[in-house]
Amino acid sequence: MSIVDIIVFSLMGLGVLFALLRLVLGPKLVDRVVAIDTFNIVVIGVIVLLAKVFESNLYLDIAIIYAILAFLETVVFARYVEGHKHDNR
Repeated sequence: MSIVDIIVFSLMGLGVLFALLRLVLGPKLVDRVVAIDTFNIVVIGVIVLLAKVFESNLYLDIAIIYAILAFLETVVFARYVEGHKHDNR
């Protein structure tokens, strides 16, 4: 593992921390949905970096499946927020 890998993993960890912070603090539901999407994108990046470090294509397959599921999760939460917004008129 090179120094560049350590720096990149540290920055990814910082991204996860900030995304989780926004998820917890909010203040609105839309902010939380964006935080979940950001968290998922950073996690996908971490999985891809793990594929590079361990030189295993299995991690890339896992990243693809996770990306598909994360996209569906974001769509479901966005639909929920859209329906929740119409209920508050």
